[in-house]
Amino acid sequence: MFQSKERRRERMRETLFPETWRQLLHNAVPLYRRLPDADREELHGHIQVLLSEKHFEGAGGLEVTEGIKLIICAHAALLLLHRETDYFPKLITVIVYPEAYAVKTQTQTDRGVLLDVVETRAGESWTSGTLILAWQDVRRDLARVPATQSVVLHEFAHQLDAGSGVMNGAPVLSDRDLRHHWPEALSAAYERLSQATRQHEPTLLRPYGAKNPSEFFAVAAEAFFLYPVELQRGEADLYSALCQYFKQDPATW
Repeated sequence: MFQSKERRRERMRETLFPETWRQLLHNAVPLYRRLPDADREELHGHIQVLLSEKHFEGAGGLEVTEGIKLIICAHAALLLLHRETDYFPKLITVIVYPEAYAVKTQTQTDRGVLLDVVETRAGESWTSGTLILAWQDVRRDLARVPATQSVVLHEFAHQLDAGSGVMNGAPVLSDRDLRHHWPEALSAAYERLSQATRQHEPTLLRPYGAKNPSEFFAVAAEAFFLYPVELQRGEADLYSALCQYFKQDPATW
């Protein structure tokens, strides 16, 4: 069965990528325009597999168009370049809302009292097979100049994190050197961000990354692709660890 799955994926990667899809991504996705030609061709193959294997579902009255699927899959595929991948194996369904959506949840006060609250969210990623995005926020991120965040990269980074069985900022690390380098590099950068956030100081990484190690990894992944030169200058060890993990060096694009 495994060989059959791999043969099917190989056929999908070799399927001709339509020129209309290339043009759509060129017009809509700044990261797509930055990619080296060889990486762009590899990206096309991964997009084909993701389109084939993941189920997309509209919510809140949104019709999920071919363009919406392509833009989401292009960002997801970017995280897979140059790496052996099983294509986010825990993920089954991508749900897309037209705009930020409300979620009932609970929060705990300083005195330990649980309160029912309603949160507005742009996306979330579950280990049980579902990833949710708000399309309005996806479009807003794409139009942002300079690019500082991407809800699609963020939520799919959580899916990579979940590959270890739990979202804790420590995805599966196959390289022995990286397993040694990763905890030290990410923990130090996480502590710097947490301290700066507590002191209300300006930060290179989004303060949301100080929430916990899982959110830190997702925020760091956004920065790695969106403003790699600045990340390399400001957090050299973190950037090096992410280069090893993603097997890419976006600062050179």
